[in-house]
Amino acid sequence: MRRMVQVCGVLFAGLAGSAAAAERCERSVLASHPPAVNFRVDNDLFGGKRQDQGYTNGAALSFVSPNLVDFTGDPCLPRLARWVNRHIERLQPGGFDQQNMVFAVGQGLYTPSDPTRSDRVLDDRPYAAVLLASFGYNARNDAHLRTTQLQVGVVGPAALGEQVQNAVHKIIDSTQFQGWDHQLRNEPVFALVHERMRRWPGDASFDSDGWGMDAITHWGGAVGNLATHGTVGAEVRVGYRVPDDFGTSPVRPAGENTAPTRGGVRHAGWAMHVFASLEGRLVLRDITLDGNTFRDSHSVDKRMLVGDAGYGFAVTRGRWKFALARYHRSREFDGQAELPVFGSFTVSRSL
Repeated sequence: MRRMVQVCGVLFAGLAGSAAAAERCERSVLASHPPAVNFRVDNDLFGGKRQDQGYTNGAALSFVSPNLVDFTGDPCLPRLARWVNRHIERLQPGGFDQQNMVFAVGQGLYTPSDPTRSDRVLDDRPYAAVLLASFGYNARNDAHLRTTQLQVGVVGPAALGEQVQNAVHKIIDSTQFQGWDHQLRNEPVFALVHERMRRWPGDASFDSDGWGMDAITHWGGAVGNLATHGTVGAEVRVGYRVPDDFGTSPVRPAGENTAPTRGGVRHAGWAMHVFASLEGRLVLRDITLDGNTFRDSHSVDKRMLVGDAGYGFAVTRGRWKFALARYHRSREFDGQAELPVFGSFTVSRSL
């Protein structure tokens, strides 16, 4: 265990930092929530309907910091992160008992339903790939959590969607999509995402080595040329040693084992739970449907009201966590032939 904590010191303090900073980080990690690494894969083939369309594939790698004293001087953050945080203090919540940061990189691919057509399919969604880097601030008071994420990246050929999809389809011997020449053009994108969550009940005592259940409500939204929308939803979990966090649904900003927890993380024995979630969105902009912001491109008539229903399960053993989820989405644009269905698999490791 000590060796893994020393690795944490290298990751979160030793990057352009000092040995003393790494040692201070090590001491704080031993007394608090340790850092974690999450890897997630989304794919519509996991949905069980043999779809290969719409949001067809996504992958994300995220790094979760330990619980932090603050966002600008804590030795568990790399020096570069502390420098950035000093310049964007307005995004950082204040007056909370617990706080941490999440850094992530990810890619999402979007395609029409017919892979054989090489022309622009006017009545189906555009080809699009999005490559993003994001960092988020989580802040918790007992049963309340606020999370803010800044996402920056690119849409278009620079996001390497065609290359990634072709490589994967070659490995699995699947049909190659022929219409990537009509994908959205290169454009820098950003989104500022904010959500507020409430966990019911707020008292975590029922989680102690037994069966229990909880519910998490959330509301928030995003602003940017990547996406502009408002959201409201809820998640219910039932199981053995339900974790003291704010949800298992990986498509939400504070899902995937990323929120601060009270009393640290258990490292012994098994835990498992099932979950179900519902979310509604009022969508004002989605670049993967509306097309490029400042240049002519393929687009469709999106629907402003979109809903998601998800369900799945998670299993934890020691420092490892595995989660599998399936999502059903309402139609996102006029003329969409099938209701979108996709699955998500997440593996997490606490350091």
